[in-house]
Amino acid sequence: MAPKSKFSTSRERATNPLVWCGAIICTILTIAVIIGGIVTFIGYLVIHPRVPYVSVMDAHLDHIQIDYEGILEIQVTILIRAQNGNEKAHASFSDSSYSLSLNREVVAQLVAPPFEVGKNSSVDFNYVVPSSPIPLRPDQAEDVDTGLKKDLIIFDLKGSSRVRWRIGSLGSVRYLCRLDCQLRFHPLNGTYIPSRCSSKAK
Repeated sequence: MAPKSKFSTSRERATNPLVWCGAIICTILTIAVIIGGIVTFIGYLVIHPRVPYVSVMDAHLDHIQIDYEGILEIQVTILIRAQNGNEKAHASFSDSSYSLSLNREVVAQLVAPPFEVGKNSSVDFNYVVPSSPIPLRPDQAEDVDTGLKKDLIIFDLKGSSRVRWRIGSLGSVRYLCRLDCQLRFHPLNGTYIPSRCSSKAK
């Protein structure tokens, strides 16, 4: 008996070019992704972007007084600096808002309109914060009185600012600069006890 001849249909033969095309396309895409990653990495090394940040540079307790009824009056000056260490990109700051509190009581709100910080530059905001007379609870008034006697008053400063800056051809970056720190003062002369208060990573 003669052996049966093997043959393939035209439908089976038609699938071969499709498989090869798919393999070629996958290879091209893989190479493109690798090249894109290399270009991005080289661009990062060349531009060397630095994250903008905000910091408290200085402060002064101008006035603090509490009467026998527990009514508190204060005035604080706080210097906050927005820093952009990028040599090739501007940074945009918006929605800047910080709350200043004493013994869990918010005494003032620090805000700023949208602003730009140039390349490798900084912008300072000198906040002079007078508060309206603030009635305190007995326990809060006692804490303030104790701080005055110890010559140490501690405020809490919390808030954030939205930042956007462009990293060359790699695109723009958006993120939130957060401040959460304590400001310590000697109320007898109003001097600020320097401490780290910055959104910059350690």
